Amino acid sequence: MKQHFYSHIVESSSVSLALGEMDLTPDERKHLVDLVEHNLHHAILDAVLSELSDKDKQEFLELLANDENDKVWELLTSRVDHIEDKIKQTADDLKKEMHKDIQDSKNKK
Repeated sequence: MKQHFYSHIVESSSVSLALGEMDLTPDERKHLVDLVEHNLHHAILDAVLSELSDKDKQEFLELLANDENDKVWELLTSRVDHIEDKIKQTADDLKKEMHKDIQDSKNKK
């Protein structure tokens, strides 16, 4: 799996473990884990992009496309105060929502 620029501060294993407790086929579980990863990625990108100017957004996206994670962090930390905290909060909020959805799904069975 590709390492994202935020991989060192965001983990999704708790959601993956919760999905593992559900009665799913391996293919269904993999599909849902992939969806979790994609949703987290898009939520984090949205949170980051909302903090950047148009010029910085362009630079960020170019660095991201070229997998220049160190330069991505240099850009973000120089342009956005407390960016790590904002990314963590975005991920935590989404994971909390996903855990609630998983629990709701279990309760309906």
